[in-house]
Amino acid sequence: MVHIRFEGRSYDVTESQIGITESMTDAAIKQQLARHLEVSENRFKDYVCDRRPSGDLIVRPEAVYG
Repeated sequence: MVHIRFEGRSYDVTESQIGITESMTDAAIKQQLARHLEVSENRFKDYVCDRRPSGDLIVRPEAVYG
C-alpha cells in the first residue's frame, strides 16, 4: 500500500495502480506519483519516501522541526 499526503489531501493506492516497485529509487517513485496525480515532478521536491517495515510506503512532506 502507498499512502500519499499531498498538499493537504491523503490518497491510498496500491503499488500496481501507480506503477511502482520496491526496488525503485525515491526520485523514480516521485516521478510516478507526479504522473498519477497529473502534476509537475517539481511539486514533490520537498517530499520524502518513508518505507515502513510492514512494506507500506508513505510519501509525505519533509518534516521541519525547530
